Amino acid sequence: MSLRFAYNTNGAANHRLDDAIDLIKGAGYDGVALTLDIHHLDPFAEGWATEAGRVASRLEKLELGSVIETGARFLLDPRAKHEPTLVTADATARARRIGFLKRAIDIGAMLNSEAVSFWAGVPKPGIDPAEARGWLVDGLTEVVAYAAVKGVVPCLEPEPGMLIETLDDFAALKVEGLRLALDTGHCLVTGERDPAAAVHEFAGRVGTVAIEDMKRGEHIHLPFGEGDMDVPGILDALEAICFDRLICVELSRESHRADAMIPASLDYLRSCRRDGPALPDDQETRRQ
Repeated sequence: MSLRFAYNTNGAANHRLDDAIDLIKGAGYDGVALTLDIHHLDPFAEGWATEAGRVASRLEKLELGSVIETGARFLLDPRAKHEPTLVTADATARARRIGFLKRAIDIGAMLNSEAVSFWAGVPKPGIDPAEARGWLVDGLTEVVAYAAVKGVVPCLEPEPGMLIETLDDFAALKVEGLRLALDTGHCLVTGERDPAAAVHEFAGRVGTVAIEDMKRGEHIHLPFGEGDMDVPGILDALEAICFDRLICVELSRESHRADAMIPASLDYLRSCRRDGPALPDDQETRRQ
């Protein structure tokens, strides 16, 4: 089978959305991982629905699939990165996050996106983890039910440092209908599993996949070839489970050179296939 790749617009933050989409299409990707943000389809702008419809038409015309990402840093609070979350103590603040995720699902439905991806959040010091988990489950239950009505696949991403940090944390959640957003690099950060093994173990629950290079124990998204990731092994695993959804390249620190990184990343991924072009000796060694 042929794997399908997308590029996350959080790695093109210095480009207008249309220009980022053009770069992604021009490089040969199959889709766009659209991080909703103040400059890329702002979900709180007055004309958000009109803009979503316009972007949906553009993606359809370009024959690009999509995944909706919700990790914008200051979209909800200009003074606190990623806040509020599903584990914020204030119920009104949690409701704002839930409202945002529902809006993301609305946009996902309009774009016919393959999935909407989100994470749990980091509890503030002094918060009882059990209480935070209760807030999280309540919020997830509401969001997943809303996604079911809209026909959208809701996916939770375990994130280093957050309440749901590992795949075991995800597996312990009992929320019917919730799928996994698997960021393969996070497995190297937490050291919990080999990323390729994680693909096989959670094959039946994966709704979307993010890929990048990363060094063991360091949560820094790196361009391919700069970390410890066995990218060919992960792609082999995804192919083995017949994964036909978008595999999203996430390089949020590379916006300053997105014009180069967007095509270079896809070239690297294509070179990693068994029947692809010959790799440099160091990469060939890592594949074996």
